[in-house]
Amino acid sequence: MKNNTHTSLWRWICIRVLFLAIGSVILIAACMWLRFAVQAFWVYYRMPPALLDEFTQLRHHPASDPARFHQIVDQWWGINFSDPSLASSDWLIVLVLVVVTIPFMVMMALRFARPLSAQFSQLATAARAVSKGEFGRTAAVVKEAPQELVRFTEDFNQMTQQLARYERELRTSHVAMAHELRSPLTAAIGRLQGILDGVFPAEPQQLAMIMKQLTQLSRLTDELHLLSLADAGQLTLNREWFNLSELLRERSGWLLPQAEQAGIAISVTSPNDLRLYADTFRLGQVVTIICENALRYAADGGALLITASQNDKAIIMTFRDYGQGVEPDFLPQLFDRFTRADSSRARHSGGSGLGLSIAKAIVEAHGGSLYATLPADGGLLIGITLPAR
Repeated sequence: MKNNTHTSLWRWICIRVLFLAIGSVILIAACMWLRFAVQAFWVYYRMPPALLDEFTQLRHHPASDPARFHQIVDQWWGINFSDPSLASSDWLIVLVLVVVTIPFMVMMALRFARPLSAQFSQLATAARAVSKGEFGRTAAVVKEAPQELVRFTEDFNQMTQQLARYERELRTSHVAMAHELRSPLTAAIGRLQGILDGVFPAEPQQLAMIMKQLTQLSRLTDELHLLSLADAGQLTLNREWFNLSELLRERSGWLLPQAEQAGIAISVTSPNDLRLYADTFRLGQVVTIICENALRYAADGGALLITASQNDKAIIMTFRDYGQGVEPDFLPQLFDRFTRADSSRARHSGGSGLGLSIAKAIVEAHGGSLYATLPADGGLLIGITLPAR
């Protein structure tokens, strides 16, 4: 657990205000006491012993002989020692102490306020840099700053890091999107132009090739539209109670011909009745995407194990293949858009690089999480955690 060394802003201000207020009073009182103590010590030091004994007794019982008491005080401390007027030396000393104390307290106040000012200065500098497009700029945390300001600075830094990441993803996505959209469009236009120029005959086979490219283009735009809705928090979910086990068996059954062609055996391990309140169609998309990804890239593993279970808080699904897996450094990018673990995997393999990012968007729209790990005995494991209620 991280030790919190920063106090709250209210406590931070109160401690310093009280310190300055109480410190000022104590400092003035201590100076006044020191002044009288030094004067008394000097008078007692110079006073004859017999007179000192007499005065000591009178101090304890001044009413026994008030005239003699005031005579000794006036003689040794001065006639103005007990002057009650505002012009007396005591009030002048208090005035001098106040004049001296005020600059000292102002300096202390400025020193105490320095962490607050320094933290705000760090935030202002970083915010100005972010406003100019430096989205990765962060503000340093001042050691003695208040807790709320430190938390605000940490949140600000996380926000700028997110902005920087979104900017990188946006630039990468724009380049990849243009490439993905241009390829089928260029192929369709080229084939159609060839037909118009008489290079290719206008027969069903040629038209089917054009239709295939346009279908791929349409699918790609639909996928981008879904991701845009998910990013904006506008992905509509038609939730209902259904049996997740039936959905897993149904989707794996649909993929059985592809699995047999790829030489992969799909097995589903799940309770007979695993109820979930979610969008059946969208979660079916997720299952299909993950399974097709395994059939496409992990055919050499020979098996795809699908499991589903439930605990008090969540429903957990895992998709385990035994293919070549991916490099450990690639795991954080596995669910990013337009990414492929192997750059040599061309578009003809069937993937647009959007499948897993769509699956992640759907799962997160349900309030769940999607993750991937590399088992010790090889392959890839993709897990889904969904809230049970």
